[in-house]
Amino acid sequence: MSLHPVDIAIIIGYLLILIVISLYLKNRAANSLDDYFLGGRKIPWWALGVTGMAAWLDMTGTMIITAFLFMLGPRGLFVEFRGGAALVLIFCMLWLGKWHRRSGCMTVAEWMKFRFGQDRGAHLARILSAVAILISVLGILAYSFIGAGLFLSTFFPFQPWVCTLFLVIVTTLYTVIAGFYGVVVTDIFQMSLVIIGVISVTIMAVIKIHGNGDIAALACQVTGNNQWCSSLPSFHTIMPKGYEQYNGLFAITMFYLAKTIIQGLGYGYDPRYFGARNDRECGLLSFLCGWLMAIRWVLMIAFVILGLFLVRDWFPDHSVLSRTADIIKTYLPNVKENEWAGLISNISNHTTEYPQQLIQNLKSLLGSSWSSKLYLVNYNGGINPERIMPSVLFTCIPTGIRGLLLVGLLAAAMSTINAFLNMGTGFFTRDIYQAYIRPKAQNRELILASYCCGVLLVVLAFLMAYASKSINDIWGWITMSLGGGMIIPFALRMYWWRFNGYGFAIGTFFGMIASIVQRVFWPGWPEKYQLLFAITIGLIASIIGTYLTKPTEPEVLKNYYRKVKPFGLWGKLKYILSEQEQARAGSENRNDLISLPFAFFWQVTILLMPMQLLVGTYKSFIVTFVIFVISMIGLYIFWYQKLPPGEIKNEQKQIIDKTVDVTI
Repeated sequence: MSLHPVDIAIIIGYLLILIVISLYLKNRAANSLDDYFLGGRKIPWWALGVTGMAAWLDMTGTMIITAFLFMLGPRGLFVEFRGGAALVLIFCMLWLGKWHRRSGCMTVAEWMKFRFGQDRGAHLARILSAVAILISVLGILAYSFIGAGLFLSTFFPFQPWVCTLFLVIVTTLYTVIAGFYGVVVTDIFQMSLVIIGVISVTIMAVIKIHGNGDIAALACQVTGNNQWCSSLPSFHTIMPKGYEQYNGLFAITMFYLAKTIIQGLGYGYDPRYFGARNDRECGLLSFLCGWLMAIRWVLMIAFVILGLFLVRDWFPDHSVLSRTADIIKTYLPNVKENEWAGLISNISNHTTEYPQQLIQNLKSLLGSSWSSKLYLVNYNGGINPERIMPSVLFTCIPTGIRGLLLVGLLAAAMSTINAFLNMGTGFFTRDIYQAYIRPKAQNRELILASYCCGVLLVVLAFLMAYASKSINDIWGWITMSLGGGMIIPFALRMYWWRFNGYGFAIGTFFGMIASIVQRVFWPGWPEKYQLLFAITIGLIASIIGTYLTKPTEPEVLKNYYRKVKPFGLWGKLKYILSEQEQARAGSENRNDLISLPFAFFWQVTILLMPMQLLVGTYKSFIVTFVIFVISMIGLYIFWYQKLPPGEIKNEQKQIIDKTVDVTI
C-alpha cells in the first residue's frame, strides 16, 4: 500500500505545524517548573477537557477497540470497561479531581508528603509512587508504539518499528520542548482534525449501510456472531481464536467493572487536576472530556461498518485465510506470533527478499491485491481485527480525506504519547531528581533533566513494545496486572486514616514486583488471573506494611483532612472542623456519592447511543436514551447545581502560598 502525494503533503504540513507550535511555546514553558508541567495553573477548564479527551483518544486504543467492535458489535464497549471506556473519569469529575487539586501540589508523588508527612515512610511513598507511575507510563508508551507501528506500516514501505521510531522522534521533540503548553495547544489543534475525520467516516458508513441492506446479516456472515447487533453483554458469545477468554462476556464485563471501580477510587492524579484553577473546573473539565469521548466511539463503529463490507468483498471464502497463514509458516517455519506483524509488512513491501514460490502462492490465493489483503491475515489463520482500521482507511477512504484522517489518527497517537511523556518526566524531575538527587538545581538544569528522562522513557518503551505479541497482549497486562498491583495502595491513601507512608510504599513495591514476575514467568495467564494475583499481593503487603509501622503524625493528618475534607474512614478527625464545616463537607460528600450511579449511566449511554443509531437498533436506542435522560436529571440535581462558584483568579496562588512546609 502506498499513499497518494496529496495525502503525504497533508501529513508533512501537519508535522511542520507541530514543530512551529512547539518552538513558539518553548520560552513560555521554560519560565518555571509550574509552567513546564502544569501550564502555570492558568489554563481554562475547557482547554484541559479537550486535551484530556485527546490523551484518551489514542491510535493504539482506537485500533484495539475497533477490533472488539468488529468481533462483537456495540457490545465491544463492555470489554473496554477494563480501561478503554474511561469510566475512571466519573470519579475524577465527582470528587477525586478536586481532592487532589486542594493539596496545591504539582504531582501525586509530591502529594504523598502532604498526605503522609516528613518521615521515612512518606519519603518512600513519594519515591515508590513516582517509580510506579513511571513504570505505568512506560507500559502505556510501549502499547502506543505497537499500535502506531502496525498502523503506519500499512501505508509506508517500512517495518512497524521503523514507522514507530519516526513518530516517536517527532512527538518527543515537540513534547520535551514545549512542555504542558505544547500538550494543550497541539491537542486542541489535533482535536479539530479528529472531528473532521469522524464526520467524514460516519457519513461514508451511513451511505454504505443504506445502500447495502441488513447490517445484522452482514455482520453474522463476516464474523460468525449472530448477536452482533445486541447491546447487552450475553453470558456466552463466540470469539475467534486468540480471544477465547472473552467468551463469557457478561462475567468478564462484571469483572472489568469491579476492577475499574477499585481503580477509579484512587485515580485523579492527572496533571490536569493539579493544574485546574478551582474545584468547579476540576468537575467541568472531566464532564466535557466525558462528552467528547463519544466522538471516538462514533469513529470506531463507522470504521467497523466499512470493515464488514471490506472483509466480505475480500474474503468471501474464509478458508483462504487459514491457507494463507499455513503457506507462510511452511516457508518460514520459525516465525513467532510477536514477529508476525513485521513479517507481513516486510513480505508486502519487499517481495524480493522471500522465496518467489511463496509470493506466487500468495498471489494465487489472494488475487492481484494480495499485498493489501495480506495485512488482514493473522497468525492463527483468521481475520486480524487489529488491522481493520488501517485497512479500511487505505482501501475505502478517498484521497485527501484519507490524508486528513491519517493526520487525525496521528494526532490521536501523538496526543497520548505527549500527555503520558509529560506526566512521566514530571514525576522524575520533581519527585526524584529535584527531591533527592539535586535539590538545589536551578530551573534550566531541571528542564534539561526532564529532556533526558523523556528520551530514556521513549527508548525503554520502544524496546518493550517489540517484545509483545499484540496490542491486546500488552494492553491486558497494563490494565490488569500492572494496574492491579497499584490500585489498592492508591485507593487506600484516600479513604483510610490509618494507612501510612510505609503501607503505601510496601504495598506498591510488592504489587509492582508481582506484576513484573507474572509478566516474566507466566505471560500467558488470562487477564482475570493477572489481576487477582497482583491485587492480592498489593492488598496483603499494604495492610502488613501499615500495621507493622506507626500511624502518620496527627498534625499531618489534621492538615490533610482540613484541606481535602474526604469521606471514608476518617471519623476520628471530624472534630477538627466546626459544626458548619462538618455540615458543608457532609452535604458535599453525600451529593457526590449519590451522583455516582447517575454519572456511570450517563458515561455508558453517551458511548452506546451513537453506535446503536449507526447499526440501526432503534428499539435499543430508545431504552438507552431514557436511561440517559434520567441520568442527566440526576446529575443536574445532585452534582451540577451543587458545584461551587468559580473562585477568584488568585486562588491557586493563595493555596500554594498558604500550604504548609509539609507539601514542599
